[in-house]
Amino acid sequence: MLQGETAITIDDKGRMAIPTAYRDFVARECGNRLVLTYNPFDAGGLYLYPYKAWEVLRDQVNALPRTLARNRILQLKLVGAATVLEPDGNGRIGIPPSQRNTVGIDRRAVLVGMGDKFELWSEQAHQAQIRQTLTDEDMAGDDLEGLPL
Repeated sequence: MLQGETAITIDDKGRMAIPTAYRDFVARECGNRLVLTYNPFDAGGLYLYPYKAWEVLRDQVNALPRTLARNRILQLKLVGAATVLEPDGNGRIGIPPSQRNTVGIDRRAVLVGMGDKFELWSEQAHQAQIRQTLTDEDMAGDDLEGLPL
């Protein structure tokens, strides 16, 4: 289970260190392979998947009918932009410049564990997300019923 948030510094070569607490998980559960791609729901972040979880998602997304625009957008943002990353000996992964620039990640970022994947945000975009509050209308719906919020 991936959870929690960690402040991350991106070095001059575009690399970030995987937090020490997750390095064994990445080596053991991911075969030392992660997949970085765009967050299709929010332009300000990237998704970082364990490789095995990525393969399942990739196949599901590719199986969607390409005749629907939303499916093509998902396929473009998730599969088309996917980059397989392997940590170096110091536990660092390189974030491609095109992806860093598109979501506005410069030197300071936040890595957020979201259960089955990480999300990587620029520090500013993450702060903006955290400052958003949910309204009563946002909280209405069967999918949230019974949560002890």
